Amino acid sequence: MKTENVSRTVLAAGVGAVLAATALLYAPEIAPGLFDDGRPPAPGPAARAVIAAKAGTQASLPDLAALIGDREKWLADHPTDDASWAVLGTAYTERGTRLGDTTYYPRAERALKRSLEVRPAKSGNLDAQLGLGALANARGDWRTARTWGEAVRKEDPKRWSAYPLLIDAYNGLGEYKSAQKALSTLEELRTGGAVSARTAQMYRDRGWREDAVAAALDAVGQAESGAEKAAARARLGDLAWERGEPEEALTEYGKALALVRHHGPSLAGRARALAALGHTDEAVAGYRATLARLPLPEYVLEAGELYQSLGLDGDARSQYELLRTRSWVNAEAVLGLFEADHGDPGAAVRRLKAEWARGHRSVQVADALGWALYRSGQPKEALEYAKRATDEGLRSALFAYHRGEIERAVGEDGPARRHLAEALRINPHFSPLLAPKARKAVALLGDPPDELPEELRAERTEPPKTDVSGAGAASGEAPGAPTPRESPTAGEAG
Repeated sequence: MKTENVSRTVLAAGVGAVLAATALLYAPEIAPGLFDDGRPPAPGPAARAVIAAKAGTQASLPDLAALIGDREKWLADHPTDDASWAVLGTAYTERGTRLGDTTYYPRAERALKRSLEVRPAKSGNLDAQLGLGALANARGDWRTARTWGEAVRKEDPKRWSAYPLLIDAYNGLGEYKSAQKALSTLEELRTGGAVSARTAQMYRDRGWREDAVAAALDAVGQAESGAEKAAARARLGDLAWERGEPEEALTEYGKALALVRHHGPSLAGRARALAALGHTDEAVAGYRATLARLPLPEYVLEAGELYQSLGLDGDARSQYELLRTRSWVNAEAVLGLFEADHGDPGAAVRRLKAEWARGHRSVQVADALGWALYRSGQPKEALEYAKRATDEGLRSALFAYHRGEIERAVGEDGPARRHLAEALRINPHFSPLLAPKARKAVALLGDPPDELPEELRAERTEPPKTDVSGAGAASGEAPGAPTPRESPTAGEAG
């Protein structure tokens, strides 16, 4: 599919790490009293959220909701408790991120600013600053997040919860060396499942797949809550999917869903894997369940493209219209890819160039901008960004496909052949719309059979078929020409 899923899960873990730094400040207030025999009472939902925060792990969503309710009630009678305002604001951010519900973000901002009014930053209110940094990350405002995180690190270099925040910010800005340094410091200050998850993400971004899996397995073993273990299992599912193993991915997502029944990333991953395995009816139902639970723009786009590939043009148009009309947060790369492939490539270029000018230079933005430039008829400029996206180390079938098509457009047939074949080696199922086009392009370029996955070599001996959608050189266009826009009646819903 068009987007990776690990980043959203890791961002939620980062917000949880910030919550961990603040929730402890009032733990005794929400778990008072003892049983008659001296045993402490079993922790209630809000107390469980505090316990999870202390361990640096994700709380369950019901426990997180209880924590929010507990602090709202407390603050109604104690409005000058700056620590509780910081906890509440950060909890709002985490809940909004994990539910895909951005209406929590203004509430988070108000609570965190209230904390700073009661106790300003210059008086040492690091918790509110960390909360505002986490909120900025959730909104995709990486520069602001970096500013808050670096301010806290300067004040207290051993405050471990500053480093997950900084890792997210640096990654969003494309400052990968800084992100790696922040991770190294985090590993010195903290251990546990959340840190192993971060390490797995870094290994994955560098292209070290075996190391990423090992670290993700560590995260599963070190998880201290069902929510954290489900996130770790989903991460293993994502890694399996990205290396083209949908059966293994399906197993891992199933394990995550056994722990947290409606785990959004796992619902989406399961639907993606089912589609790759040919269980399209189940995949369609899976995406509908996903979007009812976690309507993130990347999942909306994935669903729309699956529906389009199955000829469900009305359903696809509904998803594409949702992407056009709803206000989304932290979704520029996804929306840019959507416009490039299903809307106005020129608008995609303008959107993504504005994002690049803001300093948001992650590999995701580089890839999307390169593809938008190609789709708008500017392949030479596009190649610069496509190279930047693929040269950082992340092994992405989508990135490789985009680069291969762009190289084909500028007449670099050798590199194009290599990158298109690489996309299919990495994950033959990477997109229900684009993987078939990659196969046709490879056949047209005459890629040697031994450079293809074994199951695709037979296709090399078959003459390329006409692309009835009108896309690509297999339809008789000049090799590498950008795919023309298709009308809805020709298969493009939207």
